[in-house]
Amino acid sequence: MNVTPFQALACPLDRSPLQRDGATWRCAAGHSYDIARQGHTHLLPVQNKRSRDPGDSREMVAARRRFLNSGAYDPIATAINRAALADLPASATASCLDAGCGEGYYLRQLAAAGSDRASVALIGVDISRWAVAAAARQDRRPNWVVASNANVPVQSATLDCVLCVFGFPVHGEFARILRPGGLLLQVDAGHDHLRELREIIYPSLKPPRDAAASVAEGFVALPGESVRYSLHLGGSESIADLLAMTPHLWRASAARRAHAGQLTALSATVDVRLTRWRRSANG
Repeated sequence: MNVTPFQALACPLDRSPLQRDGATWRCAAGHSYDIARQGHTHLLPVQNKRSRDPGDSREMVAARRRFLNSGAYDPIATAINRAALADLPASATASCLDAGCGEGYYLRQLAAAGSDRASVALIGVDISRWAVAAAARQDRRPNWVVASNANVPVQSATLDCVLCVFGFPVHGEFARILRPGGLLLQVDAGHDHLRELREIIYPSLKPPRDAAASVAEGFVALPGESVRYSLHLGGSESIADLLAMTPHLWRASAARRAHAGQLTALSATVDVRLTRWRRSANG
């Protein structure tokens, strides 16, 4: 399959189309954005940052890369690929964005799974500069962009599919960038996701947010599915990587983090919900 970078970018300041000029993206108003040596582009204006260095840190990105590349979440990627590839148009180059792409694992898995397709144009967006740089280093074929889901630097109605995996969905923005009939795939933690780990680091458990409880405006709900299996981790390093790539690392007390750090084996439940939405034709 031919994997190409998605090109229909938009200026994050005025949303006008960006055109590539060598190693720079430019809009008609004269705003310009350099392409980094690794191949990614920074399209997050400083006024849209909530902190000096938003998103995952370099250490969190490294932990996520090690953990995901171990294959621990491969069944989740398989479910995403199956749902996405079944709906992507087969007659032309299909386009897909991973909103909150991290270090690019799920987009790389989608590219590998679509070997029977002729062509697909891919883009990954994440607010963490460390994550996007790591994604670009591992696969230069997609377009990797530092940006926020609240202001995706993509031209309206240009995408066939949007993925949001354990991310922060902004459904109004996703509706804007998807073509009518386009597909939104959202993956969220189920009630039992990593329950065994959470029981170790929290005094009591709260249920995960029910992110997919209602249909977002501009979308029609499609049948979804759940992915559930047991994950067995041996060695303190893999357990530490799992903890480092989740919000639980920062929410737990120092004492409970220390207790988790002493574990040498862990069996945990993976329980995720894959929700499918179709962009309304008249949304």
